[in-house]
Amino acid sequence: MDRTTYLVVGAGVSGLAFANFISNDDYIILERDSEIGGYCKTIHQDGFVWDYSGHFFHFRHKDLEQYLVDRMPNDEIKVVEKCSQILYKDRLVEFPFQKNIHQLPQDEFIECLYDLYFLDKTSTPTNFKEMVYSRFGAGIAEKFLVPYNEKLYACDLSELDVNAMGRFFPYADLDAIVKNFRQADNSSYNSTFTYPSGGAISYVNALASEVKEGGIALNEGLVSIDLKRKVATTTQREIAFEYLISSAPFDKLLDMTALPYPDDAFRYNKVLVFNLGFDKKGWEGKHWVYFPERKYPFYRVGFYDNIFDTERMSLYVEIGYPSGAEVPVEEKLEQTLAGLKEAGVITDHQLVSSHNIVLDPAYVHITQESNNLVEDLRGVLSTRGVYSIGRYGGWTYCAIEDNMIEARSLARQLNQINALPDS
Repeated sequence: MDRTTYLVVGAGVSGLAFANFISNDDYIILERDSEIGGYCKTIHQDGFVWDYSGHFFHFRHKDLEQYLVDRMPNDEIKVVEKCSQILYKDRLVEFPFQKNIHQLPQDEFIECLYDLYFLDKTSTPTNFKEMVYSRFGAGIAEKFLVPYNEKLYACDLSELDVNAMGRFFPYADLDAIVKNFRQADNSSYNSTFTYPSGGAISYVNALASEVKEGGIALNEGLVSIDLKRKVATTTQREIAFEYLISSAPFDKLLDMTALPYPDDAFRYNKVLVFNLGFDKKGWEGKHWVYFPERKYPFYRVGFYDNIFDTERMSLYVEIGYPSGAEVPVEEKLEQTLAGLKEAGVITDHQLVSSHNIVLDPAYVHITQESNNLVEDLRGVLSTRGVYSIGRYGGWTYCAIEDNMIEARSLARQLNQINALPDS
């Protein structure tokens, strides 16, 4: 039987970041795939650069950003002022919608403003959908916030917790909305973003460059965990560990430990991502465009060509699905191309290259029950040296930078616990 101090499950951002900051290099990183990166893989195809989905990085901790940049000598780091818009009834409106209702037709602007002004401030929302109505009124909710997020989450928003998106939800009060009528201020947590010339995998490779030689076991997945014996069974062997750090989806980790939890406690949805390359340029200057209307199968389109300044349009297109739904890729590609044409994103463009991936899971459905269970069961696991981190390990909504911060924090905590006494 093999032995290690730290058994790390997953060679994505969270697992690699942990290995970067743990002082003891007695670790094994398990990765069931044949490549590192998780959902931060990058595809280079026919002259196009695509990620599995749009991983544009927003660093609030400049020291962490510099740590990565220092390990990316061959990449140009593009710093981009984000341009995000919403296609609403054939009219492009600035994002976020609630701060730009003055750009709507007059009758709809008046409707949104009236509903916003006469909000019932005594109500206490109990779910995400009620929060949207109580915060912004029916006009804003029904024109954008509800239909868009229902397409993204592929569910009724009343199933989600009030704070399902946390700090990432673009809140704005009445004063901020009215001020925006005169002087635009559409800043948000990701008003600027950075993107390496080699794609998101460059950030992953920067972290991997600090992993010890032979520290990553590719094509080896975790099968089960014996919490009593502190032994993990993989697809290749048994490994005794002192600590196990997992970025696997939390419910999958629980299944591998045989810890019980209620059925349907951890819900999520899938996302089908099309990466599409065309023969010529299309819309210029835009990085994201949101599509709330039901007639479009997709909810968001990202424009890589407007980051790289290339002569051919390069898109990623996202479509939400319930977790148990079949994903008819070819049929949906035809619908997607038709929708892009109806929206005016493409005209007589020719599709010259394409790639698709189903993110499963994509967005976790945060509820009060899931929050409580994660907190309780993480506590149980930690008593046996098992730590669940990352977006899926924490069953949360967070940025990629947050995953690195959490991994670094855990590594520092364990470094202190296991520090050798001064000689």
